[in-house]
Amino acid sequence: MSPVIVTAVFTPVAEGRDNLIQALRAGIPAVHAEEGCELYAIHDAADGTIVMIERWSSAQTLAAHAAGDAVAALNELIGPFLAQPVVVTTMAPLPAGDTDKGAL
Repeated sequence: MSPVIVTAVFTPVAEGRDNLIQALRAGIPAVHAEEGCELYAIHDAADGTIVMIERWSSAQTLAAHAAGDAVAALNELIGPFLAQPVVVTTMAPLPAGDTDKGAL
Protein backbone atom coordinates (compact mmCIF):
# COMPACT_ATOMS: atom_id res chain seq x y z
CA MET A 1 0.00 0.00 0.00
CA SER A 2 1.20 3.48 -0.82
CA PRO A 3 0.93 6.31 1.68
CA VAL A 4 -1.44 9.18 0.97
CA ILE A 5 -0.46 12.79 1.63
CA VAL A 6 -3.12 15.40 2.35
CA THR A 7 -3.11 19.14 2.87
CA ALA A 8 -6.08 20.89 4.41
CA VAL A 9 -6.13 24.69 4.36
CA PHE A 10 -8.22 26.45 7.00
CA THR A 11 -9.13 30.13 6.58
CA PRO A 12 -10.09 31.66 9.92
CA VAL A 13 -12.83 34.25 10.39
CA ALA A 14 -11.64 37.74 11.34
CA GLU A 15 -10.24 37.65 14.86
CA GLY A 16 -10.80 33.87 14.97
CA ARG A 17 -7.29 32.59 14.26
CA ASP A 18 -6.38 31.77 17.87
CA ASN A 19 -9.75 30.07 18.47
CA LEU A 20 -9.32 28.01 15.30
CA ILE A 21 -5.86 26.87 16.39
CA GLN A 22 -7.14 25.91 19.85
CA ALA A 23 -10.07 24.00 18.31
CA LEU A 24 -7.71 22.11 15.99
CA ARG A 25 -5.37 21.32 18.89
CA ALA A 26 -8.30 19.97 20.90
CA GLY A 27 -9.34 17.59 18.12
CA ILE A 28 -5.94 16.37 16.97
CA PRO A 29 -5.25 13.76 19.70
CA ALA A 30 -8.25 11.68 18.61
CA VAL A 31 -7.01 11.73 15.01
CA HIS A 32 -3.49 10.76 16.09
CA ALA A 33 -5.01 7.66 17.69
CA GLU A 34 -6.64 6.52 14.44
CA GLU A 35 -5.26 3.53 12.57
CA GLY A 36 -3.08 4.62 9.66
CA CYS A 37 -2.38 8.15 10.87
CA GLU A 38 1.35 8.73 10.33
CA LEU A 39 1.37 12.54 10.38
CA TYR A 40 -1.32 15.08 11.25
CA ALA A 41 0.23 18.45 12.03
CA ILE A 42 -0.90 22.08 11.79
CA HIS A 43 1.24 24.93 10.47
CA ASP A 44 0.87 28.71 10.46
CA ALA A 45 1.05 29.94 6.85
CA ALA A 46 2.29 33.40 5.88
CA ASP A 47 -1.03 34.20 4.16
CA GLY A 48 -2.97 33.91 7.44
CA THR A 49 -4.31 30.42 6.86
CA ILE A 50 -3.62 27.38 8.99
CA VAL A 51 -2.40 24.38 6.99
CA MET A 52 -2.73 20.77 8.09
CA ILE A 53 -0.22 18.36 6.58
CA GLU A 54 -1.25 14.73 6.83
CA ARG A 55 0.20 11.36 5.93
CA TRP A 56 -1.96 8.23 5.96
CA SER A 57 -0.70 4.69 5.49
CA SER A 58 -3.23 4.00 2.71
CA ALA A 59 -6.26 5.32 0.87
CA GLN A 60 -8.36 2.97 3.01
CA THR A 61 -7.18 4.44 6.32
CA LEU A 62 -7.71 7.96 4.96
CA ALA A 63 -11.26 7.03 3.91
CA ALA A 64 -11.96 5.61 7.38
CA HIS A 65 -10.62 8.83 8.91
CA ALA A 66 -12.82 10.99 6.67
CA ALA A 67 -15.92 9.01 7.64
CA GLY A 68 -15.02 8.61 11.32
CA ASP A 69 -16.03 10.15 14.61
CA ALA A 70 -12.76 12.02 15.15
CA VAL A 71 -13.09 14.12 11.99
CA ALA A 72 -16.79 14.73 12.69
CA ALA A 73 -15.92 16.00 16.16
CA LEU A 74 -13.09 18.11 14.76
CA ASN A 75 -15.43 19.68 12.21
CA GLU A 76 -17.84 20.60 15.01
CA LEU A 77 -15.03 22.25 16.96
CA ILE A 78 -13.64 24.30 14.08
CA GLY A 79 -16.88 25.23 12.29
CA PRO A 80 -17.54 28.53 14.08
CA PHE A 81 -14.04 29.77 13.31
CA LEU A 82 -13.93 29.18 9.54
CA ALA A 83 -14.43 31.98 7.03
CA GLN A 84 -14.83 29.51 4.14
CA PRO A 85 -14.88 25.75 3.56
CA VAL A 86 -11.67 23.85 4.19
CA VAL A 87 -9.67 23.24 1.00
CA VAL A 88 -8.47 19.63 1.00
CA THR A 89 -5.96 18.27 -1.48
CA THR A 90 -5.07 14.57 -1.61
CA MET A 91 -1.76 13.55 -3.18
CA ALA A 92 0.40 10.51 -3.89
CA PRO A 93 4.11 10.83 -3.13
CA LEU A 94 6.61 11.02 -5.97
CA PRO A 95 9.85 10.17 -4.13
CA ALA A 96 13.02 11.79 -5.45
CA GLY A 97 16.62 12.07 -4.29
CA ASP A 98 17.57 11.02 -0.77
CA THR A 99 15.11 8.43 0.59
CA ASP A 100 14.86 10.26 3.93
CA LYS A 101 14.42 13.72 2.41
CA GLY A 102 12.67 13.04 -0.87
CA ALA A 103 9.20 12.09 0.40
CA LEU A 104 6.89 12.77 3.33
